[in-house]
Amino acid sequence: MSMELRHLRYFVAVAETGNLSRAAEKLFIAQPPLSVQIRQLEEEMGTALFVRHPKGVRLTTAGESLLPEARYLLDRAARMKESVTGSASSGHLALGFVPSASSTVLPKLVRHLKKEHPALHIDLREMISSEQAEAVAAGHLDAGISRSKPHHPRLTVAAQMPDPFCLALTPQQARRAGNPVELRDFADHDFVAFTRHRGPAYFDQSIYLCAKAGFSPRIRYEASTVHGVLDLVGAGLGVALVPSSCALLGTAGTKFLSLRGSAADEVLVLLRRKADPNPLLPALADAVRANFADLQRRMTGMLGG
Repeated sequence: MSMELRHLRYFVAVAETGNLSRAAEKLFIAQPPLSVQIRQLEEEMGTALFVRHPKGVRLTTAGESLLPEARYLLDRAARMKESVTGSASSGHLALGFVPSASSTVLPKLVRHLKKEHPALHIDLREMISSEQAEAVAAGHLDAGISRSKPHHPRLTVAAQMPDPFCLALTPQQARRAGNPVELRDFADHDFVAFTRHRGPAYFDQSIYLCAKAGFSPRIRYEASTVHGVLDLVGAGLGVALVPSSCALLGTAGTKFLSLRGSAADEVLVLLRRKADPNPLLPALADAVRANFADLQRRMTGMLGG
């Protein structure tokens, strides 16, 4: 059996859904043939790509290594088709983003880009910051909205905004606290944290901030998304350290307070390669800078009890 693009397409669908049944529905095929195709790909690779468990599947280490390469090959194949059919002039942009940007940065940014470039094809990929830097440097992404400045010699920051961590808590807790708050005053509270494997940068930053304040947080609950973390905070199950931009989400039952001595290097940035001929990148950078400026204006005054 020789590997074909459909094997990669099926592999990516299963990886993204974490479930063979849901992937089969997404691909409009039956589950048994999909399982056969995945097994064939694993035989071709010479290793298991998924670990099966009662609720679905998860990627092995080999599968995690293959996923960005598979996405890249499928993307390149799509671009080749566009160039042959003459639709490449419509433009193509592969953009990575951290989870917290999905509800704050992306909606307005995508609407603006589609308005200015109606035929533009935008490929959006949720990725943690370290994966984005690797993908942009390798050419798998055109740009990325990340929470860390790049250390790669081929990458540069095209736009940035301060987005320091703040404390999310209930309105009742906020009324009893000062603003900005001393994080050490919450050392005896339960904390809600991001699941580490889904958001290592968020998790590690929270641990670092608490350690800097002189304590280790008592993490009682975890969630894999910003919305999940804030829902648990709103339910009174604990406080959480989140990016200040989360205040823009307007989560019911949740307030956000600034941290005293918050780090100036906690930012949201647009990464791109230093030398990239994609003519859409300057327009993207302009749009992101305008978007960041608007977000900062809206955030002013939103952190308070």
